[in-house]
Amino acid sequence: MESQDKLKEIVREKYAAIAQQDKETNQSSCCGSGCCSTEVYNIMADDYNQLEGYNPDADLGLGCGLPTQFAKIKEGNTVIDLGSGAGNDAFIARHEVGEKGKVIGIDFTPAMIEKARANAEKLGFNNVEFRQGDIEKMPVGGNVADVIVSNCVLNLVPNKDGVFKEIFRVLKPGGHFSISDIVLEGTLPDNIRSAAEMYAGCVAGAIQKQTYLELIESSGFTNITLQKEKKIVIPDDILSNYLSAEQIDSFKQSGTGIYSITVYAETPCCDPKAGCC
Repeated sequence: MESQDKLKEIVREKYAAIAQQDKETNQSSCCGSGCCSTEVYNIMADDYNQLEGYNPDADLGLGCGLPTQFAKIKEGNTVIDLGSGAGNDAFIARHEVGEKGKVIGIDFTPAMIEKARANAEKLGFNNVEFRQGDIEKMPVGGNVADVIVSNCVLNLVPNKDGVFKEIFRVLKPGGHFSISDIVLEGTLPDNIRSAAEMYAGCVAGAIQKQTYLELIESSGFTNITLQKEKKIVIPDDILSNYLSAEQIDSFKQSGTGIYSITVYAETPCCDPKAGCC
């Protein structure tokens, strides 16, 4: 696998290109990565059409869940969307927070920020803003968010532990997050794990589900809850770019599972060392 800086640059380049594509083009590939499946459907994403605040122009078909559906967002909340893309989840969150709330989208791809800002301008939203930055070092102060959401983004970040610590820093005491992401049970074949293209495609960057949940706990979060889980099946025509027919059969027989999960967790109401929780 490439170095962390190299992986970030690969992801930036891939998602800059995706920002210029329409949803139908993205849906024909693995999480929009361009890995050329001939089975034209989105492997990862769920259907947003039934959610209030949904705007088709902001939906690039890149998610792997519906975190805003589970995020318990209230009117007047401040919500941060990590890896906000063209603004899809941010605009749904905006519907929930109302005029009195605020939504901040963070993305490190300039083309995505540009597209999201254009969408917000078109919708006339003055309480939604998009900031370019790395979610390992968010361009926001501490204790500012009531809720954090993210959709199929942390798997693209090499330093996942650092992101969870940043989430803890940015959330207010008693705040919470709802994050949809890709995790594993079992071991991916080396050819997939070492493929930068599959990293950008949301698969090779995934870690073990148990490790993922342990990172959340070790960062200080409480009430960790698995809100949703579904198995992801990668079509053979994508796998064939990296594995032989024999290796594909072996992979399918290995019991390795690729899953989309949506996880909820809370920050303590105050510093537990102070004895006030």
